[in-house]
Amino acid sequence: MEIRQLEYFQMVSRLHSITKAARHLHVSQPSVTVSIRKLEEELGITLFDRNQKQFTLTAEGQIYLQRVDDILTRLHDSILEMKDYRTLQQGSIRIGITPTVGAALFPYIFTKFQQAYPQVKMTVVEQGSLAVRNQLENGNLDVGILILSNMPPRLETACIMTGQILVCLPTNHSLEKQSTISFSKLSKERFILFKEDTYSRQLILEQCLKHQFTPQIIFSSSQIETILGLVEQGAGISFLLDTIVEKKLNILSRPLTEPLLIRAGIAWNSERYLSNASKAFIDFTTTFTKSK
Repeated sequence: MEIRQLEYFQMVSRLHSITKAARHLHVSQPSVTVSIRKLEEELGITLFDRNQKQFTLTAEGQIYLQRVDDILTRLHDSILEMKDYRTLQQGSIRIGITPTVGAALFPYIFTKFQQAYPQVKMTVVEQGSLAVRNQLENGNLDVGILILSNMPPRLETACIMTGQILVCLPTNHSLEKQSTISFSKLSKERFILFKEDTYSRQLILEQCLKHQFTPQIIFSSSQIETILGLVEQGAGISFLLDTIVEKKLNILSRPLTEPLLIRAGIAWNSERYLSNASKAFIDFTTTFTKSK
């Protein structure tokens, strides 16, 4: 049995197709077919039901896939660990950041960390908190900077900031004289929200449900400047973190009567190998934000 066979089996299981798996792995289709057949012969079981239009795992195949996923994950982690011993302060980190927390903190963290560790390569992916959380669970990211809410048990976290979600209004809005705004007064407003993979959007929709109205969402974006620009032009209202809007002069921001408070922080998968570079980034981020 070879590692290559396990990788081919895993990819066919995920894509339900030998053709798609071969294309993804950049090998010929016959290579994948022969590899799967030899694996089944060696194990003495049938891994796939070939009577369907697409390759479907048998009951035995589903159990075997769990073992293969674990084997390949451990192999990948062991390679990273050995690289760490060679490179010490070098290495790479895959970081997931959210639009909200990213805008508030990440530019400072990124710049200062690069100055302290110039040889560490950082690959940054910007997604919503829900997507970053899933990517951490799947091992596609090393660390994430996101809103900490309903975190899965396997994700370890450290809080780096707390904040409040404010209602963002265009100037001369009818609610501008209110010191706080009741959510029920927003039922007729046009909403400009972050996209579906964000916790802040989920939080706002939960508030709408709580106050028994369906919001009129006219636009969704992952870009804070786009949202701010639309609010400034009077297209609608939005909801952003206080640290983001406190210095914006062209829009109004007001707290909700029932405050929406959030905790943001850094998270990583405690069941995966954590490289020296990732450990350094976590330590740096928690220390840096405490000193701010």
